[in-house]
Amino acid sequence: MTDYLKFYINGQWVDPVKPKALDVINPATEEPIAKISMGGKADVDKAVAAAKAAFPKYSTTSRQERIELLQSIIAVYQKRYADIAAAITAEMGAPVKLAQVAQAAMGIAHLNTNLELLKNYEFEYDKGTTHIVREPVGVCGFITPWNWPINQIACKVAPALAVGCTMVLKPSEVAPINAYLFAEVLHEAGVPAGVFNLVNGDGVDVGAPLSSHPDVDMVSFTGSTRAGILVSKAAADTVKRVALELGGKSANIVLDDADLKKAVSSGIYTMMSNSGQSCNAPSRMLVPAARQDEVIEIARATAATVKAGDPLAEGTVIGPVVSEVQYNKIQGLIQKGIEEGATLVAGGLGRPEGVNKGYFVRPTVFANVTNDMTIAREEIFGPVLTILPYKDEEDAISIANDTVYGLSGYVQSGSVEHARKVASQLRTGNVHLNGAGPDLNAPFGGYKQSGIGREWGEFGFEEFLEVKAVLGYSAA
Repeated sequence: MTDYLKFYINGQWVDPVKPKALDVINPATEEPIAKISMGGKADVDKAVAAAKAAFPKYSTTSRQERIELLQSIIAVYQKRYADIAAAITAEMGAPVKLAQVAQAAMGIAHLNTNLELLKNYEFEYDKGTTHIVREPVGVCGFITPWNWPINQIACKVAPALAVGCTMVLKPSEVAPINAYLFAEVLHEAGVPAGVFNLVNGDGVDVGAPLSSHPDVDMVSFTGSTRAGILVSKAAADTVKRVALELGGKSANIVLDDADLKKAVSSGIYTMMSNSGQSCNAPSRMLVPAARQDEVIEIARATAATVKAGDPLAEGTVIGPVVSEVQYNKIQGLIQKGIEEGATLVAGGLGRPEGVNKGYFVRPTVFANVTNDMTIAREEIFGPVLTILPYKDEEDAISIANDTVYGLSGYVQSGSVEHARKVASQLRTGNVHLNGAGPDLNAPFGGYKQSGIGREWGEFGFEEFLEVKAVLGYSAA
């Protein structure tokens, strides 16, 4: 049991204004592993004041100074890499291999990507007689989730630091230890006092005051659509920039010319990864109605190989979901799927066989799902896949787009030209063709209720820049 009871404000570890502690629970054991402090408006005010005071100097640092700072952060992060990965396993249940090769790896990947962007980015240029300048937006408030915690922290903090912004981070109180370690990395790397600040707490007492604070110029939030709406409302009165990366209910269209076994099995493994707790997970698998019986058999066999268990044990594919709240929500939606008449192909209610403790969910697959069922409409955020049959390609595209979300999409085909044609008709921010993985330089974000703005790469970099036009700068 370790205490992380201080906040990082103005380059120092400080006590909260009003002490209030919360246990951090290991979801695999249901036992507390740490304590954090829960902040409030007074802590937010202190952190924002520090960021505001640091902005004038940090925003005018040279490109080379910021390059050297990012290089220093990367070096220290590498030293603490194993600690960060271990924290993610303990606090949110990611299996050791996933934590090491994906979860912790995304932090360093975003730092490296933004370092390379910073080296060559054109912050100023002439357009006729007008001079165009891109300047840091100002003080940023970051609110990040528990499912890919260091990924979501780094994809905000790295570009903000690169362009000259200052910031206050409120990480998820469910999985906050990695953020604490990240603050230690930034401190050791020499980030100037006040440039980065960390305040733990919940959405009501820290997230809302941060979003509505008049001295915060931009708020960037990742989480549920419901919470994102609240952030937008809190930010509206001060007319600040708002970036939202929200929920998804992504369709994975398996076309009739796809390698069925490969497409279905890979789709299930992609869906189940991270215990289904990814906003861009391919949670709706759309398959030709005439071949649904074949798909069911492949899905049943594949789901049987997705071992849910101790994240520290070798061979574990998925660990627990993050909390009791999340476990109960998922169980309720599985029950809803059964009640609404979907065919249970694999998994179902309760914990996996032989598991009697921890928030473990059975890898679950439903077939004969229609797009009006609750399990096809709501983001389950657990290892639950829905298989929806379609009549023809036009029907598949219609079903895929029939959702309030638009974060990601997946198309499986034996022909890349065919996959491209279908992808062009999907109303989503990302589309993965034939199993394509993530691209750190590609924009990440969604249409519709999946968000506003983009993260990752150059698009994410520019979210933190204002544009100034200086007219009459050059002679006609």
